[in-house]
Amino acid sequence: MNYYSLIHQDKNSKARLGKLTTIRGRIDTPCFMPVGTQATVKTISPSELSDCGAQIMLSNAYHLFLRPGMEVIRQAGGLHKFMGWDKPVLTDSGGFQIFSLALLRKISDKGVEFQSHIDGDRHFLTPESVIETERDLGSDIMMPLDECAHYPCTEDHAKVAAERTFNWAKRSIAAKRELIGGSGEKQKLFGIIQGATFENLRKECARQIMGLDFDGLALGGLSVGEPKDLMYGMAGVVLDILPAQKPRYMMGVGLPEDLIEAIGLGVDMFDCVAPTRYGRNGTAFTSRGKMTVRNAVYTKDFSPLDPECGCYTCKNFTRAYLRHLFNTSEILGLRLVSLHNLYFYQEITRRAREAIAADDYPAFKKDFLAQYFSEECV
Repeated sequence: MNYYSLIHQDKNSKARLGKLTTIRGRIDTPCFMPVGTQATVKTISPSELSDCGAQIMLSNAYHLFLRPGMEVIRQAGGLHKFMGWDKPVLTDSGGFQIFSLALLRKISDKGVEFQSHIDGDRHFLTPESVIETERDLGSDIMMPLDECAHYPCTEDHAKVAAERTFNWAKRSIAAKRELIGGSGEKQKLFGIIQGATFENLRKECARQIMGLDFDGLALGGLSVGEPKDLMYGMAGVVLDILPAQKPRYMMGVGLPEDLIEAIGLGVDMFDCVAPTRYGRNGTAFTSRGKMTVRNAVYTKDFSPLDPECGCYTCKNFTRAYLRHLFNTSEILGLRLVSLHNLYFYQEITRRAREAIAADDYPAFKKDFLAQYFSEECV
């Protein structure tokens, strides 16, 4: 059985319909992976996550390495048992977090020396140690250690980061072969393509990573502050040269409009903290755009967040009640809006899959964006 199958490409766009098969279940693509950085999607239980339609979630090897530590997770029987989630998990290496959160860090070709953002303890991560950590976590899909260049940066800096990412990628594959064994069925390893916002570097890094024996390919270093047009442009440059028979993952993306645009470019997998981060701050994503539920206009609005939504929140609660919860600092409010947002994201990818199957993705994209940016929400 193939790990990934390309089922259909929309006849009128580059959007793709696919299927990933893991030992913990099937994943239909395009898909969105809720982010459970510290072995939890914030405020949402695994059963609620499953009810939202989530097929796979993302967790972070860097954070779990620091807390609770690998000995605890090993004794628990792996990450899935530790957090009570029996579906697939993708683990990020934590490279981005190391570069953005660590108090002090020193990057060399050997790896990354850093001080924990939690307690200041010093650690040294290598491509090999990251693979060992992800092996112990029991990830269904592992991401290797890479170097994410900031935006903006010079071409020379981006080139060094891309070359180091490629060298670490080769070491990661060798470590997986030694520690886990080849391309075994239990754990897959994706390669990460860097190159910042330089087309020549993106193409070169893509060709190098494509030449290695990865199970899937990821676009890293995007959505880090660059303009959206530039983000989409860099993604398109890479996607146009990637092999059709491997899954494509756009890391850390994004807002609803980003998913819609990137699916049309040929992306299969996404993750982002936006659904729960916005939800905790009282912002709901709806078919008519973003809605700030704290606003006074909703004080006596007894309609659901989104009349077109079938989530638990929209079936049972009103805008007036949700506003009340936020304005009285009740935890239930942020849970309910987060739950709605996660459902909304799953619906985006579900509806996208339906449109691709019908060769109707451009029309779906046009209608979705026109309604989403109708500016009816406040």
